Amino acid sequence: MAKIVNIVIPDLGEFESIEVIEVLIKAGDAVEIEDGLIIVETDKASMDIPSPEKGIIDSLTVKVGDNVSTGDVIGSIQIAETDDASSEEESTKITLESNETGDKVQEQSLVVPDLGDFDEVEVIEVHINAGDNVDIEDPLVTLETDKATMDVPAVAAGVIKSVAVKVGDKISQGHTLGTIDAILLNESESLNSEQDLSETKKNEAPKPAPPRNDAKSSKILKNQSLPVIDEASFSKAHASPSVRKLARELGVNLIQVSGSGPKNRILHDDVKSFVKAILTGQAIQSEGAALPKVPKIDFSKFGDIEVKPLTRIQKISGPRLQASWINLPHVTQHDLADITDLERKRQEMKSSAKEQGISLTPLAFIIRACVKALEEFPKVNSSLSEDGESLTFKNYFHLGFAADTPQGLVVPVIRDANQKDVFQIARELGELSSLARDGKLKGPQLQGASFTVSSLGGIGGTAFTPIVNAPEVAILGVSKSSMQPIWNGSEFEPRLMLPLSFSYDHRVIDGAQAVRFTTHLGKVLGDVEALIRAS
Repeated sequence: MAKIVNIVIPDLGEFESIEVIEVLIKAGDAVEIEDGLIIVETDKASMDIPSPEKGIIDSLTVKVGDNVSTGDVIGSIQIAETDDASSEEESTKITLESNETGDKVQEQSLVVPDLGDFDEVEVIEVHINAGDNVDIEDPLVTLETDKATMDVPAVAAGVIKSVAVKVGDKISQGHTLGTIDAILLNESESLNSEQDLSETKKNEAPKPAPPRNDAKSSKILKNQSLPVIDEASFSKAHASPSVRKLARELGVNLIQVSGSGPKNRILHDDVKSFVKAILTGQAIQSEGAALPKVPKIDFSKFGDIEVKPLTRIQKISGPRLQASWINLPHVTQHDLADITDLERKRQEMKSSAKEQGISLTPLAFIIRACVKALEEFPKVNSSLSEDGESLTFKNYFHLGFAADTPQGLVVPVIRDANQKDVFQIARELGELSSLARDGKLKGPQLQGASFTVSSLGGIGGTAFTPIVNAPEVAILGVSKSSMQPIWNGSEFEPRLMLPLSFSYDHRVIDGAQAVRFTTHLGKVLGDVEALIRAS
């Protein structure tokens, strides 16, 4: 007979409410104990919420973007009444087998060994759970310093009884990681092991974490060109602990894997697809194909320095921008648009907008003009397939705009911009910009853009090269407008000219199309009456 039990969020430590960034299961799925159900993300790390029971998912009440807290019920699971009995039988069987071998068991603490020069280091992965069987030298946790990552190994074989640390914790030498029911060796073996262990502890700090490959994976991947794992880059990949564990087991360097999840997060399927591509010869990687690294320099040799960590946004956006720059053949078309009439009209409309509580900026007009141009040039509103064989044309117009915040640049999205007039766009620009500055944007407000505008006009500059926000195929950069003498056929007259920097993926858009796009955009910006007319 089956029974239904609730799935409850466990103790989240110091965090009161954290965001769900990935849902790994659905109603009807079969799960084992400790299988990942959802992935949540704090400002420090991501973590899996595991299944408390073996059974069938009965219901799920959370989705990506929701915030959860300790004790929240996120669904229910159907378990068999006989599970407990069978578990007890299995446990009894294991105990009997252990007794038959004559092994003695003793509870021991798992203690952090000498960390060398480091007083305190961060836990970035926990490889064990209560009830796990471990052998001597099996990794328990992975720690990260500013120089490298390292595994803390088990000093005895046995069964993990408790785990006292979690991802994100700071620990130091002597810190208790948990306890283990250790299998004691016979007297002569114990003496030799203790002597060896004493020498090891005395002379060695934890070794850098090696790539973890089980026997089956090693056999499957033999003679294949899987990349050598570089620990420094591996630790920077945007992935959950369970995905990292899978990658280590398969010998996959996560920095080589493209993520398909929210915020370019690497999912389990991404790792499996990467391995499949290599095994079928579709994506042969080699150590020699890696990009050369920037030399590491000790700047303190030259003078006083101060090291500050990147913000969470910078840590996420940096690798994504780098991947886009490396994978897309960027070309930038520079042009000028005459916005003299547009600016005059904007000044006339400002008082009316102010009465409605709207700040009517030039960006609202530019976004509306981009929509009109995208309708004429649908290829600019498309995406290239991963295999480079087809284009996906989007019949929606969700425009992202780069917003400058204290934490770094974020790109909120104005959805269905083609259905909104200048006032509606301006209002949404103000609301999203305010949320961005306060760090209160929700996941859906940052997703789904088909084209992006990056406006630096309020700061200055004459031109720049914006990086395309893949999988989009183009981006418009806008610099500061200036009054310039323009020949009208009989004389020079002062006109307010807006610099446009249009970067595009040359695999999709050629130079002639790019020029036609910026020329058409300039004409749209020049006809302000048509631009402000309701859709």
